[in-house]
Amino acid sequence: MSGREVPSSPLSTRLRPSRPPWLSPKVLRTEVLAGLVVALALIPEAISFSIIAGVDPSIGLFASFTMAVVISVVGGRPAMISAATGAIALVVAPLAREHGMDHLVATVILGGVFQIVLGSLGVAKLMRFVPRSVMVGFVNSLAILIFLAQVPELVDVPWPVYPLFAAGLVIMVLFPKLTRVVPPPLVSIVALTALTVAAGIAVPTVGDKGTLPSSLPVPGIPDVPPTLGTLGLIAPYALAFALVGLMESLMTAKLVDDITDTRSNKTRESIGQGIANVVTGIFGGMGGCAMIGQTMINVRTAGARTRLSTFLAGAFLMVLCIAFGPLVSQIPMAALVAVMVLVSVGTFDWHSIAPKTLKRMPAGEITVMVVTVAVVVATHNLAIGVVVGAITAMVIFARRVAHLVEVTAVTDPDGTEVVYRVSGELFFASSNELVTQFDYAGDPGRVVIDLTDAHIWDASTVAALDAITTKYRSRGKAVEIIGLNSRSAEIHDRLSGELSGSH
Repeated sequence: MSGREVPSSPLSTRLRPSRPPWLSPKVLRTEVLAGLVVALALIPEAISFSIIAGVDPSIGLFASFTMAVVISVVGGRPAMISAATGAIALVVAPLAREHGMDHLVATVILGGVFQIVLGSLGVAKLMRFVPRSVMVGFVNSLAILIFLAQVPELVDVPWPVYPLFAAGLVIMVLFPKLTRVVPPPLVSIVALTALTVAAGIAVPTVGDKGTLPSSLPVPGIPDVPPTLGTLGLIAPYALAFALVGLMESLMTAKLVDDITDTRSNKTRESIGQGIANVVTGIFGGMGGCAMIGQTMINVRTAGARTRLSTFLAGAFLMVLCIAFGPLVSQIPMAALVAVMVLVSVGTFDWHSIAPKTLKRMPAGEITVMVVTVAVVVATHNLAIGVVVGAITAMVIFARRVAHLVEVTAVTDPDGTEVVYRVSGELFFASSNELVTQFDYAGDPGRVVIDLTDAHIWDASTVAALDAITTKYRSRGKAVEIIGLNSRSAEIHDRLSGELSGSH
């Protein structure tokens, strides 16, 4: 036998286990450092959201830990960060305030179950109906909310906060020019913490936000009466929880898809969010969903792309709180505020408001974007803003399409017949005007309505056609409808004459 190496067969190549991409030393370093930066940024956010929800800071931190760890395994969008969020805190705050922690935990578990059911039913497919203008409005309003959330940390604070904040921005802007091996936010946080501790500078720190937990969460069952009364109390909150969480998570997943130029499994993400919330509830957390700010830190700022960074963000969060609590408590808030401000600037779609873009953009698209941003900023609720923006887009689209219907009349030379040719999409918005396009009194005795270039979409159109034929026949004139395509003919034949109670 010769000394040449025998090439491996295609079968052996297929059977050889492939190495996960995150095991590459370069990728592994990126994912680990990204997870550490996100964990540091999660701590004050989770504490703040706990305060909004009216619960102990440890509840928000536990939720961030379990959400990130579980979603890293069961989620459909790699590198996206899920944790306790302000949107979820706003939903559950009234329940926690009026009925206590056990009812809150029960709501989180039921909300997770609702998300699993909705995900299984294909709710993620509704994302295709979210227009680009709503998506741009979502991103821009999110950037504004991230920025506004930092403003209180820069008001009525000791003067050293401002130079520390400025120094943090300078470090993050200039450090990438030296090297990209270490994420700039991590360098900024470490450098400013070391400076404040060494120089004894008295500024607000993470420890001022609340006490960090000293042990891992333990599983348990909420102590609520297993009755229909309890279900009736928590179900509305749980459904709102489920819808807000899914909407924010799916919108964030779509944004990450665009940034990374990859596709993700939205159905798996929806079900995964539910599973993560059920687990979070069992461990006594306040629930959560995708976090746009931390996701942007992870994906855009730190360059993470795999599930490992999401898992490590949750794992590092607990390690930092339990093992390094005293040290983490000394991190100046100015350092974290600088990180989030830079994230907000990077998140905002500046191209969307450039004069050149606005000149070319249809007025309706600009209106939808502005409405989405205005509602989100006014309510501090991304879900409400997206829903209102989508409805606005639908109304504008319906009005635009309604005016694309054309009706032209051609009368025979002998004056005995007129043919009306109708073109366009016939639905509730356009059908109302259709009835006014005919000369009922002046037309000859035979009328033909040619729908070859039109399509019937709904019962409103059939009712309008019935009204037209009734008006002509009441004047003793014959009406014939021709040119229906198969789908239009099916709707017309099934509903014609059945939509009025007078027959």
